[in-house]
Amino acid sequence: MASKEEIIAKAKEAITEFDEEMAAEVAEEALAAGIDPVELIENGYTAGMQEVGEKFEQGALFLPHVIAAAEAMSAGIEVITPEMEKRKSETKSLGTVVIGTIEGDIHSIGKDIVASMLNIAGFKVVDLGRDVSIKTFVEKAKEIKPQVVASSALMTTTMVNQIQIEEQLKEAGIRDQVKTMVGGAPVTQDWADKIGADIYGESANDAVSKIKAALKV
Repeated sequence: MASKEEIIAKAKEAITEFDEEMAAEVAEEALAAGIDPVELIENGYTAGMQEVGEKFEQGALFLPHVIAAAEAMSAGIEVITPEMEKRKSETKSLGTVVIGTIEGDIHSIGKDIVASMLNIAGFKVVDLGRDVSIKTFVEKAKEIKPQVVASSALMTTTMVNQIQIEEQLKEAGIRDQVKTMVGGAPVTQDWADKIGADIYGESANDAVSKIKAALKV
């Protein structure tokens, strides 16, 4: 039987090789071996996605590769979701996070990873998807009263819309009732400070730990 390290390495390889079948098989193998699904996702699938993302930024890979890698990751996560749901039902929810990729932006890989990691960590995640209008963010915040409203922007041209979330939450009279988080490739801590966002998530793990710290959970 393969060791934990070998299984996790294989999970990473499934992503970097864009192999959906292998990603699903390694998820089955990990569950059978009693490996923590969180560890498999963080050190296997997510590590693979980060490698693919870096190669994409360097121009060594292209958008179809990134999409294929994301589909492989989804295939693996689908297999371990029932186990994660079971664990989640045994622990109380840490809070609700509304998350989406900002209007004008169709990139969703990073946002999907953050949503998965928050889910695993014990948060209820309401994923609005990509190219989400500011109005939708605000209406959903009014409707379900989440603890956090998180937006991802992958382009400098769509980053500016994150200011509108701050402004329109204020106009709706609920800005002081939620924490806001911003993230995405061009987004920085300086940008978060400038627009008045509460949290800047540099990576999926960073986003989870900062939300936990902000909510004191």
